[in-house]
Amino acid sequence: MTTTGTTVRSGRPAGGRIAPHALFVVPEGVKLLDAEQLLRLEQAFSRWRAAAATPHAEISRGRMWLLFQLLRHTGARLGEVQALDVRTDVCLQTGSARFGHNGRMREVPLPRALCREIDRLLNGVSGGGFGEYPFGVDQGYVRRVFYARAEECGVPRDMATPRVLRNTRAVELLRSGVPLAVVREVLGQASADLAAVLQNYSSGDMRAIVRRLAMDAGERSSARNSFRGHVSAIRTDAIMAEVSLCTVGGHTVSALITMESLRALELEPDSPVGATVKAPYVDVRLCAPGSADGDTGGSGRPNCMTAAVTQVRSSGVMAEVMGACADGTQLCALLSVSDAERMGLVSSEAGAGQDVAAPGVKGMTAEFFFKPLSVVLHTV
Repeated sequence: MTTTGTTVRSGRPAGGRIAPHALFVVPEGVKLLDAEQLLRLEQAFSRWRAAAATPHAEISRGRMWLLFQLLRHTGARLGEVQALDVRTDVCLQTGSARFGHNGRMREVPLPRALCREIDRLLNGVSGGGFGEYPFGVDQGYVRRVFYARAEECGVPRDMATPRVLRNTRAVELLRSGVPLAVVREVLGQASADLAAVLQNYSSGDMRAIVRRLAMDAGERSSARNSFRGHVSAIRTDAIMAEVSLCTVGGHTVSALITMESLRALELEPDSPVGATVKAPYVDVRLCAPGSADGDTGGSGRPNCMTAAVTQVRSSGVMAEVMGACADGTQLCALLSVSDAERMGLVSSEAGAGQDVAAPGVKGMTAEFFFKPLSVVLHTV
């Protein structure tokens, strides 16, 4: 479709928050395929490839199918894909393709299913016919093949071009919430032109976004036992994986998850990741005055953080102990009132209430700690 300045509204996340990627406008005149057109074009290429009658046709059509898939999933320019050396520029282990030259290289992730197809075609019986630069074919031939597939599936010819696929991939990423800076890196955009070309906001949407962000700021700052950072290490065996992450505040969080979960989250070193721990799974103990642990900057041990006690609340049966690290990380532990009394967090005479901390407890340094199996990871 050729856009006419229509606002993209793909819904709001839970809690009523406004996601900027759900509201942007694709400026008028930008050509891109809608989801149905893209699916029809993909199916047309797959049918054409499957209908190859001879080994030579199988190699030729397999080459063009791969060319289409790389353009569709990377958003790369036609010339960049044509210059790919599939033996050195495509890494099937990491699932990525490398584009660029003269010190401006970039790696773009590839879908795992596409990596399997690339491996099968390159290392199969007919793989030897591809050569090092299988996509270095005449651009006129590329256009003819693309136009023919478009006519077969009812997509306008001028919509079946590498440029339209590039626009489509860019908008697809933006609509999925991928930050503009990341989209620019994936597409090899050296300037901010991509924003002006593909993403605008109405004045009303801008006001709503800024207003909502201001409201969300307080909510995010009060989130407890919630951490964001990057994966620093991964250790695995046949069943389980230990994932360590370094948080924005410099804390170390370790999580134990199944190998199935590790694969589903697609985590690897340096991947951005979030972690949460429910309050009942967090333990707390007061640090002795003057001890080595009496520093709210952090204990240095995984899943163990020092914080200043900010509040103690009680229901009469359960006590909620809250603390704040020096970097602003908010922590919360839930324990029985009897345990809280034994630790000196609340006085034995205190009843239920919003603030039942024993005298002198607020402001004291405490250690909040939890087990790796209690940590829930999620992608960011």
